[in-house]
Amino acid sequence: MGNRLSKIYTRTGDDGTTGLGDGSRVAKDSARVEAYGTVDEANSTIGLLLAVALPDDIHALLTSIQHQLFDLGGELCIPGHAAITDADIERLETQLDHYNESLPPLKDFILPGGGEAAARCHVARTVVRRAERGTVALSRQEAVRPQAIRYLNRLSDLLFVLARVLARHDGQGEVLWRHERR
Repeated sequence: MGNRLSKIYTRTGDDGTTGLGDGSRVAKDSARVEAYGTVDEANSTIGLLLAVALPDDIHALLTSIQHQLFDLGGELCIPGHAAITDADIERLETQLDHYNESLPPLKDFILPGGGEAAARCHVARTVVRRAERGTVALSRQEAVRPQAIRYLNRLSDLLFVLARVLARHDGQGEVLWRHERR
């Protein structure tokens, strides 16, 4: 079990640094802090999605994903730590295939929207994509396990598919991009 915080502020970060999980200190704007901070932000957007009515299976799936994102944040916060496995990525792929099989093939781009749950899912998807970009940027400077990047890539794909599912579930339907709107 991790450390228990009895006091929230420590003042140790007032100099623009923060402590990593291994005890080392880095600048708060370092690529590593950016990567795990954006994973935390992605987790929060999924929490916002979970605050609306969802089908039970999607609610359970997203709750499980929140736990994995917390693990991934820990992996990125502790250099050399491994938390995300190939099996985690395979589970995302299985869910992706499951939810995608009932959807019609895409013939047009879709716009973020399609009801509140779908729109929140699109926001989560875009934040996960940013977390992926930040993790890739970190990997160009320091060692990052490829599972971390692959997990975020599959998760953003899954959130795209879930947004499509939720748009249909809410009866709103997808908002198609009209390229000939003038």
